[in-house]
Amino acid sequence: MLHRRRGLPDQWLAIVEEHVAVWRLLEDSDREAMETTIDWLLRHKHWEAARGFELTDEITVTIAAQAALLALELSVDEYREVSAVVVYPTAMISRGAHAGPVSGTVSDGPVPILGEAHDHRGPVLLAWDQADAAARHIGTGHNVVIHEFAHKLDMRDGLVNGSPPLGGRVDPHRWREVCTEAFTALAVGADRPPLQPYGATNPAEFFAVATEAFFDVPASLTRHEPNLYEVLRDFYGYDPPARPETPR
Repeated sequence: MLHRRRGLPDQWLAIVEEHVAVWRLLEDSDREAMETTIDWLLRHKHWEAARGFELTDEITVTIAAQAALLALELSVDEYREVSAVVVYPTAMISRGAHAGPVSGTVSDGPVPILGEAHDHRGPVLLAWDQADAAARHIGTGHNVVIHEFAHKLDMRDGLVNGSPPLGGRVDPHRWREVCTEAFTALAVGADRPPLQPYGATNPAEFFAVATEAFFDVPASLTRHEPNLYEVLRDFYGYDPPARPETPR
């Protein structure tokens, strides 16, 4: 079901205050920037529900607010690869061959998919129950909206390789050095908290996982991965405020 495109609903602030826990940690200037980006996303992107699900202002505003975090110091044009946001009530099920639970194995069983980002101006697919939980409970290191919208930033140059257009904000040699070191360590099984092991899948997933950590557990990322925090801070042009973190 398509959602009629319009800007911020009258009750948007009440929705954000109730559903988006990070809102209360932000400076007034950041809140103003988020308001502008939320409004832009609601006006300029198609919003659609799957499986007979009905979109509400609560759903669209909560998702748009989380996506707006990544663009606090970026232009909304960074999201030009997002054509639509398709919301499922819960995890989608993927069938077919995929990587198994043990490295080097393949499985063909059903796999729950919490979100997907399609390239070539494709849509972002999200499971609402996961997006809502991440918005309400910050500090876990997991946020499906941040993860999938990070993929869309990565896709801006037509490549899905974990290296988005840096826009002159980060030295590309420094970016490659830092990200390659951390990704390679994860890929050989090293524990690199707060990075999720899923980041070892490929460089694109590494960038999305690193972005989740940067916005959701910034203090932990600063502590354990200061170099990675530094290049992400320079790329996003932003220092996320500290927030409570769930023990790993």
